Amino acid sequence: MQDKTTTRRVATMKEIRLFAGLSEKELVTVAEDLRLKEYGKDELIFRQGDESREVYVILKGKVRIYKISPAGNETTTAIYSTHDVIGELAALDNEPRSATGKTIVPVTLLAMSQERFLHHLRSTSTMAFNLAWIIAQKLRSRVAYAESIAQYDAAGRLLHILLENTMRYGEAIEAGKCYVLDLALNQSDLASMVGARREWVNRILSDWRKRGLLEYDNGVITILDLPRVQAERDSRIEANRANAEW
Repeated sequence: MQDKTTTRRVATMKEIRLFAGLSEKELVTVAEDLRLKEYGKDELIFRQGDESREVYVILKGKVRIYKISPAGNETTTAIYSTHDVIGELAALDNEPRSATGKTIVPVTLLAMSQERFLHHLRSTSTMAFNLAWIIAQKLRSRVAYAESIAQYDAAGRLLHILLENTMRYGEAIEAGKCYVLDLALNQSDLASMVGARREWVNRILSDWRKRGLLEYDNGVITILDLPRVQAERDSRIEANRANAEW
């Protein structure tokens, strides 16, 4: 018979995609290898190039993943939130961290060592399948981001990222039209997502607010008119082509 702590942990794990479909016995076994870790705002979880191998599931909060160029510039590649898995690639290929993971707000994680993570993947086919699905979704997102770089200008790329995250994390105020997206990102963070300057982001956000497309307030994005925002993003394809050299 399970004690209350184990029962609570198993109930939480059932809500996480990585552990979906595992039997009660398998969940209890995996739970024994998970450790709770807490981080404050703007704390590093792992750093690009380091040799750490832990895998993390986010229980609460948001984490920004970014690359650091040789010149020290940051390029944000993804934002992850509740129940997302991060850090799995280093555990799988045994290579140094390919990017840096930093908290945006206070974060609570479940951490598992590389050794135990690989053990459970080998012994629990359902968990291995779940991880494959998660990696496939991340790959789709990265492909979409790469396509946005080729298709859109900087404004289009920013709108693409905001819309993608709205679909993942946004709260519907009026379905199909108005959404609130709390990424807790400042304007410098948004700029790092599209390779722009903070001053440019400030100007473009101000322009979109005046046009009734969206509002930005201390890290909270409010999509005021989803169809118009989508149309504005798509219009940036033509803007990008018009600016391209033959």
